[in-house]
Amino acid sequence: MPAAPLLPFERPIRQLEEKLAALEADPDPSSHLRDAVRALRREIREKTREVFENLDAAQTVKVARHAERPQTRDYIELVFDEFVELHGDRAFGDDRAILTGFAKLDGQRVLLVGQQKGRTLKERTECYYGCAHPEGYRKALEKMRLAEKFGLPVVCLIDTPGAYPGVGAEERGQSYAIALNLREMARLKTPIVCCVIGEGGSGGALGIGIGDHVAVMQFAYYSVISPEGCAGILYRTEGGATPANVDRAANALKFTSDHLLEFGIIEEVVEEPPGGAHRDHRAAAGALKESLGRAVRELSGLSPDELLAHRYERFRRIGQFEEAVAAEIAGDASAEDATTASST
Repeated sequence: MPAAPLLPFERPIRQLEEKLAALEADPDPSSHLRDAVRALRREIREKTREVFENLDAAQTVKVARHAERPQTRDYIELVFDEFVELHGDRAFGDDRAILTGFAKLDGQRVLLVGQQKGRTLKERTECYYGCAHPEGYRKALEKMRLAEKFGLPVVCLIDTPGAYPGVGAEERGQSYAIALNLREMARLKTPIVCCVIGEGGSGGALGIGIGDHVAVMQFAYYSVISPEGCAGILYRTEGGATPANVDRAANALKFTSDHLLEFGIIEEVVEEPPGGAHRDHRAAAGALKESLGRAVRELSGLSPDELLAHRYERFRRIGQFEEAVAAEIAGDASAEDATTASST
């Protein structure tokens, strides 16, 4: 694989790696040189850990969007066996931003749904940079219903900045298609396991994100809006989506994996290899495969009624923090009114 594009905070790591490459180029290293190589390798590991353990939300977004980050097609090759792609929505066309098909995960047959951004300019244009149209969400739902018919678990890999915002998509019912998916996935009588592998943007991500088990890769993000969109709305009187405001919005949104786990939005953070998934596709795929396989096995033991009840309770629990705060505010207001009444 060619050298990955360099992110600004990766420069200290790259400098050490270049120094290591120069030392390793010696065809006849002395014992002193071999010791220096080992010491430098340790330093690189420590520096990589130090940098990536202290990323802020804005830096995490840059990792999630990295051009060499594994996409759905990469994980199909590294995680799944015997993938047979299924095309079309039986109504309009075949949206290349969403891939669907039968696959095997550790010997278990599953129905895979994944968002694909593309690598080359041609692929990205065909995939609309991972932004699906209504026909993409209809295709996903049609194949999920097929999985329900045959009793197959559904695995969804989420990686999109959002649903396609064009006129054609709106004319063909973008919001309705997403809303329909939300309702029907909530009713689907088969296990649904979801993982955000890169970007999890707004309704575009949620359209295939209603699951019994939702995980997020360590350096991915899952949000109601992109940081650029948030900055453009909230800070429009302060310059809009300037780089500084975008970073400010990213840090305010609390959409990184650690926050999502803390808030109960997700069940699991899938740990990435040192330096992020873009540095080691195979290690990232191994961690994802272990996570998906474990979740599918656990959920496969539940009856359809248990699955639906579990899914309902899972989403009802989201937002309890806001409800608790509202209850406290209401309680404080009642206490204050009672005190005022008694004093008068």
